[in-house]
Amino acid sequence: MREEEGRPTSASLGDMTSMPSRSGDAMDLDLIPNLSIHTSMSDDLSIDFSQRKSSISTYDTTRLSGEGSPMTMSPWCRNPNSTQSPWADYEIEHPDIPVKQLPHNVLIGSIVREEGHIYSLAASRDLLYTGSESKNIRVWKSLKEFSAFKSNSGLVKAIIICGDKIFTGHQDGKVRIWKASSKNPDVHKRSGTLPTFIDIFKCSIKPKNYVEVKRNKSSVWIKHNDAISSLSMNQEKGLLYSASWDKTFKVWRVENSKCLESVKAHEDAVNSIVAAENDMVFTGSADGSVKVWRREAQNKGTKHILLHTLLSQECAVTSLVIDESHSILYCGSSDGLVNFWECDEQLTHGGVLKGHKLAILCLVASGNLLFSGSADKTICVWKRLEGLAHSCLSVLTGHSGPVKCMAVEKDSDSSDIADQRWLLYSGSLDKSVKVWSVSEHSPDFSEIVNLTA
Repeated sequence: MREEEGRPTSASLGDMTSMPSRSGDAMDLDLIPNLSIHTSMSDDLSIDFSQRKSSISTYDTTRLSGEGSPMTMSPWCRNPNSTQSPWADYEIEHPDIPVKQLPHNVLIGSIVREEGHIYSLAASRDLLYTGSESKNIRVWKSLKEFSAFKSNSGLVKAIIICGDKIFTGHQDGKVRIWKASSKNPDVHKRSGTLPTFIDIFKCSIKPKNYVEVKRNKSSVWIKHNDAISSLSMNQEKGLLYSASWDKTFKVWRVENSKCLESVKAHEDAVNSIVAAENDMVFTGSADGSVKVWRREAQNKGTKHILLHTLLSQECAVTSLVIDESHSILYCGSSDGLVNFWECDEQLTHGGVLKGHKLAILCLVASGNLLFSGSADKTICVWKRLEGLAHSCLSVLTGHSGPVKCMAVEKDSDSSDIADQRWLLYSGSLDKSVKVWSVSEHSPDFSEIVNLTA
């Protein structure tokens, strides 16, 4: 959420009374600049959104998040302020229960650090990277702190990993590149910044390289002029995409750190960007639209051409993600709904998933599962069934603040091929990161009853 001249916004999230500032010192629901939330004195969060129903989804649209869910009273949904430390293991609470008999979706760990809100997560090869408003990027291995490195400026808004490089997007509009030392893997050093100082200097010499960014203010086109909200990578072409609140996305060649193109994509903040197959790119914005772009050859170079506008609505688009098979595009919005489309030539709208009371803040997908994190403090676990049908397997509860970011990877300790398990990491404005073990199978409710008896 943002406040700018000419953009009225109002928000209140229970006990979080401070409004976000552009410097990021206060609470920041950065993905939903146009969201208006109203709360009563009883701290009962609510938001008015249209009661759309999907003709495809098998989810019960009359049930709100957490209602009737076995996870609501789950013994694994621990108080994040617990003094147990810093990671609590499920087996400690239930030493007599073998790992293979754990419930399908269970909280296995939680960490709370006094470093402010968690804004970004990324997971790769058993390493978890966390970004917060402290400007620290912490690295976790086997649920223990492995390393840490710090940026001199700019809150960490986005993290992605490609090969041996870590890319971080910041509040100050810059992308920073990090690499682990070959001699000492727990030491990370900054290997570059986008745009580079020399490129900014060269670009600033020619007047034609300046564009108007605000009234009576101009800047060179290779620079973002507001916070970076999202990063995505086209690994095949070696291209990095950065989306920003300045209403643009930029394209970078990773090999030489050059900015190839800047696209004025939307009429409001660009909240999410996803690079897909066949040079396709999807962007979602606070202006309520989802747009489809394609990278095409033009003259001696390339340019991104607008192909379609998939969605145009009043509420902000907050998050986009493509499933592992690149067959479905999911879109989360500030009305708490998830729209999805088939990634075919027609980009056919597949339906709407409804499972949250408040805004969707983040989406991740892996295998046949989609995870949606929300301002209502819950995570819905969706499974894609045959065709375009989806089912909500469970609602994960335990955070005491909005779920701001997530990351997911295969559970390397899962040896049962018939029951693939995933490690889901969730970061929240309650300053905690939680780790969940999630299965693609539906929960066995009798098993849960026996464990809680």
